[in-house]
Amino acid sequence: MDRLEIKTMRILGLAVVMLAVGLPVHANGFLLFEHGAKSMGMGGAFTAQADDPSALFHNVAGIAFQKERDFLAGVTWVTGSSDFAGSAPFPGPGVTETTETTSEFLPHFYWVEPVGRTWTFGLGLNAPFGLSVDWADKDNFTGRAISTFSRLTAIDLNPSLGWQATNKLGIGFGVIARFSDVELKNRQFATDFFTGAQAEVARSTLEGGRDEGFGWNLGILHRWNNSFSWGVSYRSTMEIEYGGSLTLNQIPSGNPLFDGLLQMIIPFDQGVPGQTAIEFPDIASLGLAFALSPSWLMEVDVNWIGWSTFDTLVVEVDSPMLPDGTPTIEDLELVQDWDDAFQYRLGLRWNSSERSQWRFGYIYDETPQPEKSVSPVLPDANRNDFTFGYGHQGGRMSWDLAVMYVMFDERTVSPSPESEVPYFGTYSQDAWLFSASIGF
Repeated sequence: MDRLEIKTMRILGLAVVMLAVGLPVHANGFLLFEHGAKSMGMGGAFTAQADDPSALFHNVAGIAFQKERDFLAGVTWVTGSSDFAGSAPFPGPGVTETTETTSEFLPHFYWVEPVGRTWTFGLGLNAPFGLSVDWADKDNFTGRAISTFSRLTAIDLNPSLGWQATNKLGIGFGVIARFSDVELKNRQFATDFFTGAQAEVARSTLEGGRDEGFGWNLGILHRWNNSFSWGVSYRSTMEIEYGGSLTLNQIPSGNPLFDGLLQMIIPFDQGVPGQTAIEFPDIASLGLAFALSPSWLMEVDVNWIGWSTFDTLVVEVDSPMLPDGTPTIEDLELVQDWDDAFQYRLGLRWNSSERSQWRFGYIYDETPQPEKSVSPVLPDANRNDFTFGYGHQGGRMSWDLAVMYVMFDERTVSPSPESEVPYFGTYSQDAWLFSASIGF
């Protein structure tokens, strides 16, 4: 086997690393604001209200006005699926694929504790980023060389302080510790130089450990009068350095000579260490709330998500060496070119009685993902979201329920000089979110 053949197989072995490092970034397409059923019922338009403990996520300044010890706990269930219709040149017209139905449970917990007359301490726990894409019929999935399974989890711990500067103005700030891990699976192919045919040679799994990063948040809430309030909130960028391992499990090709040569070159059945760093985006929110009548309130929010700083990723791989000193798996520098994105949120609430409240919401959510990087790892698109919720206050306890329907635009990937992934066609998907919170 000559040097060219060795190099070809070494490059083919890199595909899983290239895709896996894109996984946390794609999580912006699954950036979740649904960390409390009350706010979710209003489409997440909550920056200028922030009047329950979920203010710790939406606008930390809101806890400055909360003068009793309070706890809020709950969960959001996310479920949905994606479909794909292929086009030329690959995988070709007539090819259809689908994912398994996603089922993810995202917790939220908040504790608010007054400290003196004008200060309030708060502690929040939630999952602001989440992703799971699991393609069906993995052995025959036409995109299996790109991804068969991708998953990201991220949990934030957020201790904060709120200060009531005046009876109408609150200021809040806090620190954020984020704990995150990633997993991606795909199949590896190589050219059998005895026959010239493409052969499926390995199942690959990349797993990142539970790694952490740190940031901060800041908020202002001004309750101008009984009819109008406004708020701003900011959550900083956060870098997480991921350390993990890539494992390749050999698939017999049917040619023992070819399989034996691969075993001499590729480190099968052992973890190959690697590391990279991901910068999660900063998020800024502006909210305006208007009382339309004694029983109706409307809020409009605009959220900005700063992905434009994410343009290049460097991946370092601690690779075994070939006899000539060349690494089996080379370090990578990957261009991402993500854009800043906006979310536009509209919420309505109706107090049907002193203890009961109905809520309605709408969201338009831009994707930051350029067409050239859309792939089976995450086929993101612009979205229209519709929400509905109900809440009841009973003495010292309250409960809230909310539902959200997420309707994605179709996203078509066409051949172009900038295409990063050679997999063309149209993705369509939708999702449902159900949330419940109990306050006590």
